[in-house]
Amino acid sequence: MTIKKGDFVRLNYTGEIEGRVFDTTDEAIAKENNIRNPEAVYGPFLVRVGSGHVISGLDEDLEGKEVGVDYTLQVPPEKGFGFRDEGLVESVSVAKFKETPELGTRVQVEGREGVVVNRIGRRVIVDFNHPFAGKTLEYRYRIEEQVDSPVEQIKGLIRLYAQKEMEVEVEGNTARITLSPGVVYDRRWLLWRGRIIDEILSFVDGIEHITLTEHFDRPKVKAGEEESAGKVAAGNE
Repeated sequence: MTIKKGDFVRLNYTGEIEGRVFDTTDEAIAKENNIRNPEAVYGPFLVRVGSGHVISGLDEDLEGKEVGVDYTLQVPPEKGFGFRDEGLVESVSVAKFKETPELGTRVQVEGREGVVVNRIGRRVIVDFNHPFAGKTLEYRYRIEEQVDSPVEQIKGLIRLYAQKEMEVEVEGNTARITLSPGVVYDRRWLLWRGRIIDEILSFVDGIEHITLTEHFDRPKVKAGEEESAGKVAAGNE
């Protein structure tokens, strides 16, 4: 069975630029190339083909492919991170920074991220192009499986955006998601919550309602602690 646009699949890949690995779903490869992110969840992840969950060149190439087959692909800049734009190399006053940044430092300026490439007097030259702009990308990838279960599709979308594992139940046209403890304070969840909900309702067949539930358990009291707590309470009366 070939994969078509709109299918949910689990994907493994490794991306390289000029022989250097810059992204991978394989934790061992990430470690070998010193790019392992301690906050990342490694292993095959779910994407919906044609929905922009990966760069456009790779997304387009998934259509018509087979599950369980290893593929290689070259992605030109226009379907990767775009071409370099010299207009995105800008002069910024040092007053914008708490401390004058050193050359090569990544900085944030008014919500944009760039790299300091020069410093002239009281001005800092910042390149706001993506670090991989203008580069041809090389991918090795494998579609591990096609995912048809609505529960697994929802779990996959949550993991894709929020890097979280959550309990999901589907009853009729309603999806019930039990939020993991503390996730309401998690920056990634707060950033992507709306996108996750929108994509579940748009992409997962049959789902018309979503219920988000917070779940709390009473802490277990070890033997002897309950008696000690009672004595403390009595002493405060």
